[in-house]
Amino acid sequence: MLAGQQGACSTIDSMRKASLWLVCLLLATGCATGRVSRDGIPVPNGYTASGQASWYGRPHHGRRTSSGEVYDMNKLTAAHRTLPLGTRVLVTNRDNGRTVEVRINDRGPFRRGRILDLSYAAARQLGAIGEGVIPVTFKVLATSSGE
Repeated sequence: MLAGQQGACSTIDSMRKASLWLVCLLLATGCATGRVSRDGIPVPNGYTASGQASWYGRPHHGRRTSSGEVYDMNKLTAAHRTLPLGTRVLVTNRDNGRTVEVRINDRGPFRRGRILDLSYAAARQLGAIGEGVIPVTFKVLATSSGE
């Protein structure tokens, strides 16, 4: 084996070892939360996401949610496609800085480009009633095994 090839093999071995350690670290961190999203991906407390949020109100009031509870548009709840039901998230309206803490109790939104459907009460606290769709950031505060 040539001297240059031996150095390349050593570098590849080092990269493999580093990659293995990174995978182990990620697995250990993910397992530490004990909660996974609907699609099986670990959801750590502190996870954040940004995008568009809408709200839903009277037409859905009194209907069953994905969690089995009856939707009450006057409670601080929201719908998300994959977060575990029962997860508590802090939502911030990026236009005005207002925040609200909600509990995920339903699935949705089903409109492309939206990350949350807020209850009427949550949207009202965020100042989103007139807007309909607002830019938000949310942060997972606590997950629950409600699914």
